[in-house]
Amino acid sequence: MDALAPPRPADDGAITDVDVLVVGAGISGLSAAWHLKERLPHKRFLVLEREASFGGTWLTHTFPGIRSDSDLYTFGFGFKPWVGPPIATAAEIQAYLGEMIAQNDLDRFIRYNHSIETAAWDSATARWTLTACLPDGTRRQYRASFLWMAQGYYRHHQGHWPDYPGMADFKGPIVHTEEWDQGIDYTGKRVVLIGSGATAATVVPAMAETAAHVTMIQRSPTYFIPGRNANELADTLRPLGVDEAIIHDIVRRKILFDQDQIVAQCRAAPDAVAAELLAGVQALLPEGFDMRHFTPRYRPWHQRIAFVPDGDLFAGVRAGKASVVTGTIQRFTPDGVEMQDGTHVAADMIVLATGFNLCVFGDIAFSIDGQPLDMADTVTWRGMMFTGVPNLVWVFGYFRASWTLRSDLISEFTCRLLQHMETKGVDRVEVVLPAALASAPRGPWVDPDDFNPNYLARDQHLLPKTAPGPEWRHSQDYWREKDEIPRVDLDAPAFRYASARSPVAA
Repeated sequence: MDALAPPRPADDGAITDVDVLVVGAGISGLSAAWHLKERLPHKRFLVLEREASFGGTWLTHTFPGIRSDSDLYTFGFGFKPWVGPPIATAAEIQAYLGEMIAQNDLDRFIRYNHSIETAAWDSATARWTLTACLPDGTRRQYRASFLWMAQGYYRHHQGHWPDYPGMADFKGPIVHTEEWDQGIDYTGKRVVLIGSGATAATVVPAMAETAAHVTMIQRSPTYFIPGRNANELADTLRPLGVDEAIIHDIVRRKILFDQDQIVAQCRAAPDAVAAELLAGVQALLPEGFDMRHFTPRYRPWHQRIAFVPDGDLFAGVRAGKASVVTGTIQRFTPDGVEMQDGTHVAADMIVLATGFNLCVFGDIAFSIDGQPLDMADTVTWRGMMFTGVPNLVWVFGYFRASWTLRSDLISEFTCRLLQHMETKGVDRVEVVLPAALASAPRGPWVDPDDFNPNYLARDQHLLPKTAPGPEWRHSQDYWREKDEIPRVDLDAPAFRYASARSPVAA
């Protein structure tokens, strides 16, 4: 493929025309770029990224100790072996992504500092037109036949701020992990961290190294899995001279097999799994520690289970550098936090690890033939395409498995779909509900009885809906989708093809 010409100056009014526009240069967008370059080398494409560099989460998250909560053998790409520790720091992940970009000459396809404001579909030309704002305030337009949304699902740089009574009374700084400033100094300070889950489990041990003390205040506990930050199988194979690509594939398969077994056990015997998880945590805590602080009220995998590498969170508790308070916050005071039961937790600094806000399709203003589009009015096909929205896929990964697994599945599917459209001689595809489901009840994007993190509970009404049947929902089941998606019949009734030159294509 010939290199794409550099974009024209941002103020010349020209429109850059390509076959495919990818939105986002995080893991999902980079997966899309690699697959397009490898599988459809004749297609012209660009990746538009809002930030000044690649990486998405691993670029914008800068809070202390930032690391993955998925193993990199499955969170990494299937086509690029991972050779580091299973749980990696943001810097290690960024280095891995940078290597992948350089090895595959992808940087020439990426346009950074492009904040997309609008995306307009025109049926007459079967094209999307995107308007992006650059840092100097100028705007630039891009046009493409196909739009690949890979921008993630939450607002970077903006955390969820609960409105606690008395917040204005606290005399110290209040910061959010999503909005962390590298200049923040917590050395020797009493820190209260509000929240639980993977972010809290990351920040608490990191801050405890230099803070006077860190107290994690949580409304309810999270399930944790402590373990060595190493993979025994990989460490056994490497000294034998086995090629890293083979190690990566074997270890990846083993981890995915184990994860499948764990998820099945969580459904079949949740009490037994819970007891095993709690026993693993209790073994790392001081004798007599009150386990109610680590005993959730929900069954395992109803929310995400956080891995704690080398048990560092519990080591901080054991060393007296960290502690846990469970309950409801009554109010902030000038020098700390008062709980509903009257307990007062002293603090010089308060850190909120209270989650994020959903960002639906990049908060971009979408329109179809001049009419505003509300994605909440659409129904999803397998969590990647949407009724009434032509020539668009959205990457939304897994909660119980690594996000990248689905990114790669969608990348392979989308390339196959684009090639199929070319073979058919059409320039438009959309998914259509069968008549039997036209009046069927609509369900939420994710069934809250199956998975119910707070950020989904707050904003799920903004997301597309589901309809009865496996095709019309995001199953969250990698072990089923890895076999189903590659075998999807692209001429099935769910797909409607057409051309701007003729009403309907066969």
